[in-house]
Amino acid sequence: MDEHRPDTGQGRDPGGPHGEAALAAAAQALRDGGLVILPTETVYGLAGNAADPAAVAAIFEAKGRPRFNPLISHVADLATAETLAVFDDRARSLAEAFWPGPLTLVLPIAKDTVVCDLARAGLDTVALRVPAHPLARALLTAFGGPVVAPSANRSGRPSPTTYADAMEETGDKAAASLDGGACEIGLESTVVALLDEPRLLRPGAVTRAQIEALIGSLAEAQADAKRSPGRLARHYSPKAPVRLEALGPEPGEAYLAFGPGVHRWNLSPSGDLREAAANLFSYLREADRTDPRAIAVAPIPHEGLGEAINDRLKRAAGFVG
Repeated sequence: MDEHRPDTGQGRDPGGPHGEAALAAAAQALRDGGLVILPTETVYGLAGNAADPAAVAAIFEAKGRPRFNPLISHVADLATAETLAVFDDRARSLAEAFWPGPLTLVLPIAKDTVVCDLARAGLDTVALRVPAHPLARALLTAFGGPVVAPSANRSGRPSPTTYADAMEETGDKAAASLDGGACEIGLESTVVALLDEPRLLRPGAVTRAQIEALIGSLAEAQADAKRSPGRLARHYSPKAPVRLEALGPEPGEAYLAFGPGVHRWNLSPSGDLREAAANLFSYLREADRTDPRAIAVAPIPHEGLGEAINDRLKRAAGFVG
């Protein structure tokens, strides 16, 4: 969908980490079993061949990620996705409406899926997404297969939304990297499971209301939560503790504001939830670098994209299981 398309930085020096040579090197790194720093419209990912257990294991090792947590497989288009999972009418409807874009579908695996068992955390389902970022899609097309690309941070840390932050977190583990500029959305994808009744496993930029308009009511995650990444009780966390629903900072705290007012870190002075989502992780990182006693965060409305922002904040504070 056009509203999810990022600024790709087209027109930059083609010899840099976003040019044709970098793209070819990244595709070859994936074929060789290496890892790649990959931009998407949501966050930067640490990418590897989804069919290669050794590459997937290297991602887990680089991130320090629990191996029971499944990874999302990114593909170039719906046709490729249909070789990996079983699509029903609901899944096809959502894919046609929101792909390429920030929506992940959790579906039963196809009989001949190539996504390895380790990438699926041993489950009989697979999480699939077609990203909207042109560099990500170009790499997926050049590589020719599914690529797992969890956020390029060490496990539990805020997700990187700039090339510099991704390189700081896990760049030393990558054989190649692509610079796609700042991520437009700044929050991980919405995750929906379509196994019996549709369930919202993780809120994101594609909102509950948008999904329900197409396929009806969404049930809560319940037992299916294990099928989605980003469900740990403490996740996306800075080093400093996070205090939510704060009307202002206490002594020694950094403050993430929302709405009118002059503050060093204001998620959106105009109260725009899309702007707040895009700034969330980078501001958490910036505030954390000042070594505060805690990071206080202003109240965020819960409707629309606010549901996803509050989900990430509660996990950063360790309040969601």
